[in-house]
Amino acid sequence: MPKSQGRALDRKKLLADPILVAAIIGIFLFLFLFILYPLAILLTDSVVVEKNINGTTLKTIGFANFIKIFKMTNFRHAISNTLWLGLISGIGSTVIGFLFAYVDSYVDVGSKIVKKLFGVVSILPVVSPPFVLSLSAILLFGRTGVITRGLFNMNNTQLYGWRGIALVQILTFFPVCYMMLKGLLKNIDPSLEEAARNMGAGRFKVFQTVTFPLLLPGIGNAFLVSFIESVADFANPMIIGGNFDTLATSIYLQLTGAYDKSGATAMAVVLLVISMGLFILEKYWLERKSVATLTGKATRGRAAITDSSVRIPLVTICTLLTVFVISMYILVPFGSLFKIWGRDYHLSLKWYEYIFKNKGYRVFTDSMLLSAIASPITAFLSMIIAYLVVKRKFFAKGFMEFVAMLAMAVPGTVLGVGFIRGYNSGLFHSGILSGLYGTGAILVIVFIVRSLPIGTRSGIAALRQIDRSIEEAAYDMGADSAKVFQTVTLPLIKESFISGLVTTFVRSITAISAIILLVTPKYLLITVRINEHAEKGNYGIACAYATILIVITYVAITIMNFVLGKLGTSKPTKEV
Repeated sequence: MPKSQGRALDRKKLLADPILVAAIIGIFLFLFLFILYPLAILLTDSVVVEKNINGTTLKTIGFANFIKIFKMTNFRHAISNTLWLGLISGIGSTVIGFLFAYVDSYVDVGSKIVKKLFGVVSILPVVSPPFVLSLSAILLFGRTGVITRGLFNMNNTQLYGWRGIALVQILTFFPVCYMMLKGLLKNIDPSLEEAARNMGAGRFKVFQTVTFPLLLPGIGNAFLVSFIESVADFANPMIIGGNFDTLATSIYLQLTGAYDKSGATAMAVVLLVISMGLFILEKYWLERKSVATLTGKATRGRAAITDSSVRIPLVTICTLLTVFVISMYILVPFGSLFKIWGRDYHLSLKWYEYIFKNKGYRVFTDSMLLSAIASPITAFLSMIIAYLVVKRKFFAKGFMEFVAMLAMAVPGTVLGVGFIRGYNSGLFHSGILSGLYGTGAILVIVFIVRSLPIGTRSGIAALRQIDRSIEEAAYDMGADSAKVFQTVTLPLIKESFISGLVTTFVRSITAISAIILLVTPKYLLITVRINEHAEKGNYGIACAYATILIVITYVAITIMNFVLGKLGTSKPTKEV
């Protein structure tokens, strides 16, 4: 049989290459130890009930932990709060993201500066910590805010609660929806819409009957992505939430405030089930539907809308939103320079002096060192996984890809609880690898796990564009798999490798939800310090830390763009 013979030949080739076999085993071992195992322990411990009978602790299987947490009024409120917030943030982010994408793709903006500002808005959430907008919102609309106290002399503010969280989440997540929908809009063939116009349909009718139906799966995808981000968000609800509890903050408080490990574990499982359900819905239903609906690319350019009745209101709304978002980001550096926010607006460097007199150098060196260690390891691992998935045939290849992408669906707080339960007493509570807990190594591993899906997706996309015959030629010359990967494959995907390197660094140095439960006084990290000072109301210090962090990430991305620009252009050769 041709198929069976092909499988036998692939198996023979695989077993004849010990380096390839070792790479597959090593990758599966890493994925098992640091993704599957913490989640499995989390699920197992959530149904293990400890009972003390006559001084002896007995363990039984049951749902007592879940019954206990669902009896808590605060936890039931946290579930409804989380879903409500996800709905509001998802709708708001998708609507604003779609508006920006439509204006960028369909409307004659009329100004290159405005176009560049749209680009700035799309990159700002990448180079900034996840809670910068929360700090800005407090500086503007908080109890001592410029607008609430300075302009209107208001003592009470509605900022702290679901309204404030929804505001900052929408402004943080809508650029992601904008970039997703922008690509889909540019791929719609303009001849479809022009055909409807030629049949006598008005502009709104064309949008209603042609453009919107084609985009509907993509809009659903963007909504679910922002919904998942909102459900998993920890930093913004922690800083600006007030008494409005979400699942992510409830897990943290149950573990650090109530010292209830079993309750926190059960809560983490509930959040994991919600996020995994949304992830599976987005990945295996809406993504496939989007690909089937929008195929190929536009055959030619689209004539931009110049009608003033359409152009002026849409461009004005987007420009005002852009200026507002950029102003909120700019407000953070100003917040770090004022002596006392809300009282004394004289410029001063006192908060920066405070930072560096109080172990500031160590905060930045620890954060940069751990992120710098995680970056090359993540980039290399993700490229190997992508290479194995795309270029090699072996048993459980699809499973490897699924597990590598799984961390994308796991909220940071859930992963943190999983690592605590999994490694606090060692592997399977045996004491093996218990020395990992509380060290910098476990923080580096969490950074790797959190960034692995992005690097893997980037590598898979790059490798699918490389013809198989290029590598086969190297094999025919006698090179083994390691040599082919090092000398042929990696140079061809160097752009994706460098992009993954810098993306991991940026994501690691700005991470908080996954490490807040794992960090110890041994390591001082920037995001943890920002969170601590923001909770205490020391907004000047928090803004100073955040400003330096933004500068670090912006410099890292600038270096990446410079290097990629150099790699993308070939040097001119002299004719002899």
